Formats: sequence, structure tokens, C-alpha cells
Amino acid sequence: MSRRTIIITIIVAAAAIIIATASSIIYNRISIPEAKEIAGPGKHLNVMLDNSMSEFPELKGLDRKMNAYLRRWQIKGASLAITRNDSLVYAKGYGWADEEKGELMQPGHILRMASVSKLVTATGIMVLQDRGLLSIKDTVFGPSGILCDSLFNSVIKDRNHHKITIEHLLRHQGGFYRDPLFSSRDVKHQMQLDCPPCKEDFYRLVLSRRLRFQPGSWQKYSNFGYLLLSEIIEKVSGKPYEQFIREDVLAPAGCYDMHIAGNYYEDKYPNEVRYYTHEGDGKFIEDYSDNGQMVERCYGGNNVPLLSGAGAWCGSPAEIARLVAAIDGSPEVPDIISTKSFEQMIEYFDKETFSLGWNDTTPEKGWSRTGTLSGTSALVKRFPDGECWILITNTSTYKGPSQARHTDALFKQCRELYSTKLPKQNLFD
Repeated sequence: MSRRTIIITIIVAAAAIIIATASSIIYNRISIPEAKEIAGPGKHLNVMLDNSMSEFPELKGLDRKMNAYLRRWQIKGASLAITRNDSLVYAKGYGWADEEKGELMQPGHILRMASVSKLVTATGIMVLQDRGLLSIKDTVFGPSGILCDSLFNSVIKDRNHHKITIEHLLRHQGGFYRDPLFSSRDVKHQMQLDCPPCKEDFYRLVLSRRLRFQPGSWQKYSNFGYLLLSEIIEKVSGKPYEQFIREDVLAPAGCYDMHIAGNYYEDKYPNEVRYYTHEGDGKFIEDYSDNGQMVERCYGGNNVPLLSGAGAWCGSPAEIARLVAAIDGSPEVPDIISTKSFEQMIEYFDKETFSLGWNDTTPEKGWSRTGTLSGTSALVKRFPDGECWILITNTSTYKGPSQARHTDALFKQCRELYSTKLPKQNLFD
């Protein structure tokens, strides 16, 4: 090999290394498989965004309010996104994404969103309805039900199950006596299993019991009902739940970096935060798999992936804001669901009736969706004036689900002081 050939070979190899390094920098907040799906980094919010894009002198007071909130509740880090008329005007991280690594929170970090996942799942159901593949009035079980497989037919004894509709599941009106998805160890012992229960084990356990009330006559918050909705999406779409949601719901909405979260720190995605729990929150607990190990509650206390469409998604507030913009009936961002489905999702009856996917859609208060898991708290609040505020923390507090009330109060105070000072920009572009 000539000296000239050797030099050319070295130059080509060096160029390849530089290109590979640059690519890893561009996608340092997303996994390599995800990077391959993206036409260009400008189309990926979590790659594009950083805190510098929301640094404005007139909003320093907002920063102080946010940091004071973190100190008040001993929260390590949080991410905030604000939209106005479907434009992302503000996206910023506060505190630590991973304190042990000295990594500050950025708007491109993704966090477990807990029950905000139910809004994602409900949207998936509405997409299938718009395609004519189901109706929310369809029954779930029985001879004409969507889930008429032998597994379900063999365990259901109470024929009142045959009255349950998709809408009942969406509104937490199915009537189930138990909601055991956060009790894997207890279920394992009760069913005398050799390994942690899978979703089929939960189906057998819950559906073999009589209903607590007639479907549609009352409501009782049910994660189990949204696990069944995830099963319905798989059955009707012919795809695994996560694949359908990512391909047919999130991608059309412009969201490319949402995932089903893992259980342990080592399972986290490259741009996912570290989660924290307070000592007073029962910080350490036996592993959900009943392997005899003590774990931090947010890393192995529950089987997060099993929650599926009930609470397993992780993503950034900015991308959640993009999803909300795609289902809110406003014209600025094209909706991925029909007007009929949008109106069904936000239809308000009374304070005793859950909306579809949303917790509440009271006209004068706006729409809200909360989420809580060990290590995280989330609130999505879309106000009647077109503003949407989304905050997710990487720390759970002793308040549990009630933490959302304090976040709601924070939103109200910050809107009064800083809404008119929000920049006229659209970070979605």
C-alpha cells in the first residue's frame, strides 16, 4: 500500500469518526433507534429545545416562582411547557435532571408522566373510532364484545360484565371491585404464582369477581380499566399497544420521543431523568418481583411497564403540549381526531363524571389531567383562553396525588403575574 493511499485511508477514517461523534452529540438526548426514525433534528422537539430559548428578563420572576416551588416541596427538578393558541411559547427545565451526575434539567429531558398516559390511551381509542374500527359505545366482553377471546370468556362469571362499554372504561364506570396493578407482590402470593403477575394474571383475578356496581351507574377510578383499553387497542389495531400509539397517534401529532418507561435506573432512556422520593414517602420497599431485595420505591417498587396505557408513558412536557395541541379543536395545529371525537373527549356532564382521558373538562375552568407515581408528579392544564401549562417533576412528595392541587395553584398565580409577558414565539417551529 502506497504512502498516499495510507494517508487517504487515515483521513477517511478520521472523517468517519468526526461524523459519528457529531451525530452522537446531535442525538445525545435520544436513543439511537429513535434517531434513525427522524428525518432531521429540527423535527424533533427534544433535540431542538434547550433552556436558553426561554430566557427572558421579563420572566425572571417566573423562574423565581418555579424555583421557590421546588424548594418548598423539596423537589429535585421539574420541566415546564406553556402553549398559547397551539404555539409553544415557553419550555424550560428547573433544578436537577440527575443530581448525582450534575445534570441540570432541560426541556428535552423526558419524565414518567404517570396517569397523563390515560390521555394518550384515550386519544388512541378515538383514532380507532374515527377509522370506523370501533365505537366507544361498543361492548367489551361477551359474545358481541371486542374482547371475546377464550381467556376472558373462561374467567367471567358475572354476566353484568357483558354490559361494560368502551365508554364505561374511559370514564372509570366499569364497576370493577379491585384495582390491583400496584399490588404485584400481593397478587403473586394470592394467586400462588412462581413469578410476578403478568397482565393475563390480573385479568383472571379481577374479571373472575362480581362487579362492584352496575356499569355506568357510578364511577370508581380504575387503572385496570385503562389496562383493558390498552388490550382493546391491540386487538382492534392488530399492533402491539406501544407500536400503535407511537405510529398512529404520537407521530401524526409531531411527538417522536415518548416511550413506555422501565422499572429501574439502568432501564432509563439516554435523555430520561433520575427519579427521587422523600424519606417520608416510604422511600425503600421490597421489589415488586418479590425477589427479597429492598429497592427505592421509584425504582422497582411497582411494575411500571405493566401499567401500559394506564400510566407507563414517559415524555417531555413540550411533546405532551404538542399532543394536546393536536386534539384540542383549535385550528392552529391540525387535529389528529375528528370534531366528533374531540367533542366527545371534552363533553362535560357534572363534577361526578370523568371526561374521556381527561380528569375534568369543566367549561369555565378548562381541562385538566393529573398523574402521580413514586418519583413523579404531573399536571396538564388547558385553560379556556387557549393557554396550556404542563409541569412534570422528577420527585414525588408526601402529598401524593394531592400535589397536583398545589401545582394548579402555582399555575394560577403565575398566569396572573406573567401570562401577558410570555414571548411571542413558537418553539414548535
